[in-house]
Amino acid sequence: MSNTYRNRQFTIQTLFVLSALLLIYKALEVQVLDDSFRAKADATTIGKYVEYPSRGLIYDRNGKLLVYNDLTYDLMATYNQINPDMDTSKFCALLDISEDYFEKALDKNWRSLRYSKSVPFIFLSKIPASSFNRFQESLYEFPGFTPIMRNSRGYPHENAAHVLGYIREVNQREVKNEDKDYALGDYIGASGLEKAYEDSLKGQKGLRLILKDNMGREVDEVDGENAIPPTSGKDLKATIDLDLQAYAESLMQNKIGSIVAIEPKTGEILTMLSTPSYNPNQLKISKERGKAYIELDTNPNKPFLDRSIMAQYPPGSLFKPFVALIAMQEGLLNPNRTIRCQGAYYLGGERLTGCHAHPTCFDVATGIQHSCNAYFVTIFRDIIDQTASPIEGLNKFNTYLDRFGMNKRLGLDFPNEKAGNYPSSEYYNDWFNRQQEGQKWKSLWIRSLAIGQGELLTTNLQLANMAAILANRGYYKTPHLVSGTIERDGTIQKFDKFQKTIDVGIDAIHFPPIIDGMERVVTAGTARGAYTPSISICGKTGTAENNQRDGKDHSIFFAFAPKDDPQIAIAVYIENGGWGGTYAAPIASLVIEKYINGNVQPGRKYLEDRMKKANLLIEKP
Repeated sequence: MSNTYRNRQFTIQTLFVLSALLLIYKALEVQVLDDSFRAKADATTIGKYVEYPSRGLIYDRNGKLLVYNDLTYDLMATYNQINPDMDTSKFCALLDISEDYFEKALDKNWRSLRYSKSVPFIFLSKIPASSFNRFQESLYEFPGFTPIMRNSRGYPHENAAHVLGYIREVNQREVKNEDKDYALGDYIGASGLEKAYEDSLKGQKGLRLILKDNMGREVDEVDGENAIPPTSGKDLKATIDLDLQAYAESLMQNKIGSIVAIEPKTGEILTMLSTPSYNPNQLKISKERGKAYIELDTNPNKPFLDRSIMAQYPPGSLFKPFVALIAMQEGLLNPNRTIRCQGAYYLGGERLTGCHAHPTCFDVATGIQHSCNAYFVTIFRDIIDQTASPIEGLNKFNTYLDRFGMNKRLGLDFPNEKAGNYPSSEYYNDWFNRQQEGQKWKSLWIRSLAIGQGELLTTNLQLANMAAILANRGYYKTPHLVSGTIERDGTIQKFDKFQKTIDVGIDAIHFPPIIDGMERVVTAGTARGAYTPSISICGKTGTAENNQRDGKDHSIFFAFAPKDDPQIAIAVYIENGGWGGTYAAPIASLVIEKYINGNVQPGRKYLEDRMKKANLLIEKP
């Protein structure tokens, strides 16, 4: 055999060996080293379907269900599995859709990367369980259509719409948020507790794996390490009392305003409402939701505005007890001090701030009882003028207001809480300088603050919290709407952040004259309509000026009860309600009586009926 032949044979054998080694390496790479090939294979044989978790439920403080999961379905379609000879008329009739919708829903741009004839897409969403149950009996007749169960929300009661909130579909910004696990079509809390506790309520999505044949048809479910069961969201125990909430809403029908009631010792909110309101079922996920939303959003009385935390009002005469507390704490007011009033606050014979006819105020308690403007303007000026500069006096005054929770958010576990406002010395320096350059201001010029007017603004939540401060004789706990999560064994996992006691820096010795005066307000003062024989209510009326000129002044009242062992602190604010004793005080007393006694005495039923029937809505174009 020639050398040439041997060399050629060696070359051929070498090529075969190298080719074999290359093939072996590629097989090793495909089957062992590189997972991407296996993933591509899995993608053609295993279908991945998201399994949505049950959203956490919400219960009231007594265990009554407030929000439940209402099953809906999305119907997915896989185009290449649909039988072209299916009974389209029956299919459409079962789902209550038109044949025109059927054609358009299947008419996709198959050249787009968004769609594939072998990959399921949403054909019809938000199918109520009642409609789907009828369709499901015939589902076997329509290959290519697969249902996915979703959880929307349902409400067994018509109350607490603002507190509970509602859910909606996520938007593009939320989908792009890498810290969250959202995809288009997912639901998210949009307002209220649904939004505030979204992370607790939503749970974790699962993943179901379905084995498919070479035609894309489902064969069997796959159990594997990539299959993930969904994790249900956590149930919440709200602090509100459903029965009290419903009762308070019945008293506030046809009125614009808010009621906030707090358990003083704990900071738990017993009821929080804003009127006008709406039935929470109007915004449940359904085909009618869009129309309902537009009607509510365009209503001139603004039912979407949560007036308990978003509207900011002057506190009016409800502010006077705190002026007195500050003066006593600063050593500027003896609780037995007499200040005379001749129907106004006078200075140098000039009538400056009006008042109403009442007996002489021989002490702080009587000043509170009769809500004497002259009394509180006098002691307010003493506070501001206690140093050479009114700037220092106002700064010290505002330090106390900070402690009372004014001009800041209280930290409510709820979205959109407003902070209110009080004027700073810098504000007045700037304002008066703009009126006349270099002009210095005096306590006399800002005396409207003494009676809760001027630049002072509070939310009704802040007023209820200030009532709780009086009830507790000098402290409060952060108001909150959820006491904790409900664990699997039924125990409540409370939130530590709401257990802290916040001291306002007023000695307990200064509260008795204020509280005695507030008791007299109800028994023999400006809120006699709130008197309840079986309960010692301590309250204060207020009438806030309505600068919008669209009706009467605003009716305000806050209170706590009973006097010696407070169980409830409440603030009622009614726009265009006139005097504080006309509507706000009677309504507050009825809510207090309902909460403490469980019912309203027969002798006060006439008052209950009158409050329910009163219509204070102003017709707007």
